[in-house]
Amino acid sequence: MKVARKELREDKAIREQALEQMREWLKQNQDVENVRTDDLFLLKFLRTKKFSVFMAQQMILKYLNLRKVHMHLMYGLDFLSPKLNKLINNGYMFPSPVRDKHGRRLIIGFARNFNPEEHDSSDMSRVHAITYETLQEDAQNQIMGYVHIGDFKGITTAHVSCWNPTDFLRMMKWGEQSIPMRHKEVHLVHVPSAVKYVIEAGKSMISKKMKERLQVHVTIPDLCKKVDPACLPKELGGNIPMVEMIDWWKQELAAKLNTLLSLDNMNILSDRSIISRNGTDRNNNNGAALGMETITGSFRKLEVD
Repeated sequence: MKVARKELREDKAIREQALEQMREWLKQNQDVENVRTDDLFLLKFLRTKKFSVFMAQQMILKYLNLRKVHMHLMYGLDFLSPKLNKLINNGYMFPSPVRDKHGRRLIIGFARNFNPEEHDSSDMSRVHAITYETLQEDAQNQIMGYVHIGDFKGITTAHVSCWNPTDFLRMMKWGEQSIPMRHKEVHLVHVPSAVKYVIEAGKSMISKKMKERLQVHVTIPDLCKKVDPACLPKELGGNIPMVEMIDWWKQELAAKLNTLLSLDNMNILSDRSIISRNGTDRNNNNGAALGMETITGSFRKLEVD
């Protein structure tokens, strides 16, 4: 595939050599256990890191550590469990079955379809994890990447306050570094002015690259100028009703259910080998403390009309 070669430096020889190195590293690594060694699993890290073997190894460690530290947010990815199934059926988050002109899947979220009186941050996070893990079990998705669409219409204070600031900070700070995905664009629409406090605080936790890929739109027509409506549900100016997209999505989820449940068998025994972005170990909390102050202040300011 041309994109794999041009953007990821991937060809058959590089792929096979990198996979061999990754498997040998896992075999010798005493800090992890039961980690998958199949091509598809290892390639999602290698592709995200453009076949830098060391960086892919670091991302695997960070991914396992994120899951371990936040078991309540990342384990038990069973879309058939009643609370998660209800969120999926209601259309909180699902991908479009139609790829855009670049071959990318669109991941669509509706804040109003998450009821904070019935669901908590664990439910929210696990629906996100189910979505990402299922999509990443496809080689084309790994290579082409994703476009994220978030409709914030109907969001309330309760949507944000269902998170405690510590979990929110860590998921924002660690998520981009730990979850192997190629995020190509992020589009938000119907964002209340007060919620922008949290968005701005969240932006301080992500890379410059991701900040540049984030766009906020006032109206659905504005969104459709940047995103092909053919890929969007009818509720966002497209042609396919959301309920039909969800039905297709649930077929994908069913096909990958056992694979997702088996992720809980993997474990990290020590985080001693994890190197942070600034070259220090994972336990350096100076930046985290500053980020916590920013996030907490933004939570206090949040008063949605």
